[in-house]
Amino acid sequence: MRTGESAIHLSGITWNHTRGLLPMQATAQRFCELHPHIDILWQKRSLQQFADYPLRDLASRFDLLVIDHPSIGEAAHSDLLLPLDEQLPAEFLADQDANTVGASHRSYHYNGHQYALAVDAATPVSGWRPDLLSRADAELPQTWDDLLALARRGLVTVPAIPIDSLMNLFMLANAFDAEPFTDHDHVIPSHMAGVEALRLLRELVQHAAPGSLERNPIKTWQLLATSDTVAYCPFAYGYSNYSRNGYATHTLQAGSLIWLNGKQLRSTLGGAGLAISNHCKYPEAALEYALFAASGQIQRTLYAFSGGQPGHRAAWLDHDLNAHTHNFFRNTLLTIDAAWIRPRFPGFIGFQDAASTIVHSYLVHGGSEQSVLERIDAALHQYRLPGASA
Repeated sequence: MRTGESAIHLSGITWNHTRGLLPMQATAQRFCELHPHIDILWQKRSLQQFADYPLRDLASRFDLLVIDHPSIGEAAHSDLLLPLDEQLPAEFLADQDANTVGASHRSYHYNGHQYALAVDAATPVSGWRPDLLSRADAELPQTWDDLLALARRGLVTVPAIPIDSLMNLFMLANAFDAEPFTDHDHVIPSHMAGVEALRLLRELVQHAAPGSLERNPIKTWQLLATSDTVAYCPFAYGYSNYSRNGYATHTLQAGSLIWLNGKQLRSTLGGAGLAISNHCKYPEAALEYALFAASGQIQRTLYAFSGGQPGHRAAWLDHDLNAHTHNFFRNTLLTIDAAWIRPRFPGFIGFQDAASTIVHSYLVHGGSEQSVLERIDAALHQYRLPGASA
């Protein structure tokens, strides 16, 4: 610290996994070494809280926030976050946009403002254990029918907790040319597509490994990396950590998605963005850290090799990082480039929570697909603010 310079303390909140916590701590540590008068302390929350915990509460308690893009509408509506386009250099934001992975950067842009930097990128990808597939004399599935055949042999698991079940429903609706939220009154614009998507999803879950309905992506990849029986997952939000030697008992291979209805599945974009609270007392320091953590150089080196899954394209194309992760990034890049963005209107998080529960209940108990579609439409009308856009 330079003479006469007072200490600056910043607090941050991210989610509880190596991918979510360690790269933020590593970048903060190095940044603070370069800026001794600044101290950054990162805390963590569960993956479920990352998806649905009220952003208003977090923004009142923390300076730096790692957030999910569907909460951007709420943030803009309630003036919770610093509009980064008003604070960061235009050339830096242009670089972020030009080097985005899929729509990651754009997913944090809402009503003319950029509210977060895409430091993390993810979408559902496939993953498998080559040793177990070989032992079972099984090949990687290419189509939905191939997948069901493999599932009937007890070799498949899929994350099917409520939130992931809804994301998978959106993915299957897209496969039947019924892009969700393109009809103002219906979540899935085609009744026939919605019914077929629900039926296919329930059939898969019924044949998936026991416990799939209670597992999120992290627990799914952990099972795959430790089980001696389950060999393949067709779609779960990718975690490059499990493709790194020594991270888990067995190293996973990751790749693209299967085909359905004559096209490759288009998954639902995830990832995480680095945002700054409007309550932050030291915005200049927070902005300087954001520039550091999101830069291409740091993303493909310190951030990535600390367990992160960068949002900057330079990392996904980096030879050393791909060698370190059994080509996780190179093998899944086309899948994330094609991923579909959820709406971000104010109230979407409430809708997402309600609709997730409805879809999950159907997967567990069965029932009328028509009723499921009507109930998620009702949830949309309940939570979407009048006049809200995606």
